[in-house]
Amino acid sequence: MMESESRLSSLVARGRLVDDALDRVLPPESADPPIIHQAMRYSVFAGGKRLRPLLVIASAEACGTPSGDVLPVACAVELIHTYSLIHDDLPAMDNSDTRRGRPTCHIAFGEAIAVLAGDALHALAFELIAGTADRFSAARALTVSREIAAAIGTTGMVGGQVLDLLGEGRTFPGGTVPSGRSIDQIVREIHLRKTAALIRACVRAGGILAATSAAVLEALTVYGDRMGLAFQIVDDILDVVGEDIKLGKHAGSDVAKATYPAAFGVERSRQIAAELTAQAQEALVPLGARGEILAALAGHLLTRDA
Repeated sequence: MMESESRLSSLVARGRLVDDALDRVLPPESADPPIIHQAMRYSVFAGGKRLRPLLVIASAEACGTPSGDVLPVACAVELIHTYSLIHDDLPAMDNSDTRRGRPTCHIAFGEAIAVLAGDALHALAFELIAGTADRFSAARALTVSREIAAAIGTTGMVGGQVLDLLGEGRTFPGGTVPSGRSIDQIVREIHLRKTAALIRACVRAGGILAATSAAVLEALTVYGDRMGLAFQIVDDILDVVGEDIKLGKHAGSDVAKATYPAAFGVERSRQIAAELTAQAQEALVPLGARGEILAALAGHLLTRDA
């Protein structure tokens, strides 16, 4: 146990490597036009766990590929995640004024620049993924690109965000929550698409770049799905019970959303998150010792307080 905790600490510390790499791939603030690059860097370097890039790194290493080889994809998924947060915070979406303890991008730079900063991060992410063809095969780079694109499109993150908006009771022309589904089915689908899809793609990306076997890739897929869902449930619980200073945003800001605590209550949601985490860890058994760091990461995320 002590060894896995030490390896987990080592992995988390690699967030600094990711930050250094992000600093290299992002245009400098002075690049023309400066305001857009300032907004991009403001949002990317606002803090955060760097969970998604760490998952790319950890899964690649578990499959025998060193972290340095997959840093461009690790950076790409963090840029995608940041772009989604910028857009999620906009007045037309969640209308959030703080993120990670400071003003959101649209508060700091205005709505138009915030939208464009998100768009620019999205574009840069796929430029970085395409560039992995220089280090890996073009086929693997294309597969990763397709995986991540699907994870953030209408079958993934964007589709989940739409269901989330509909779940808040908002009305759009022709837009309703799909009928014939229970609240728990709707909440699960929202979270699987909005959060778990990209987390699963991050884990799979590491395995794909490492050219791992189909059996190991399937194990990583199950792990990503279960851990991604558990991660979002814990986030929702913290929104109910967490402290503003730890969360970096106002606790209770998601009160109108379709969440597990809203559907099942806090205690049952904790149980579900624990069950999903156990399933994620169990899925890693085929990897043997190589999967220990991913299992430890899932356990760590279950018990976090921010």
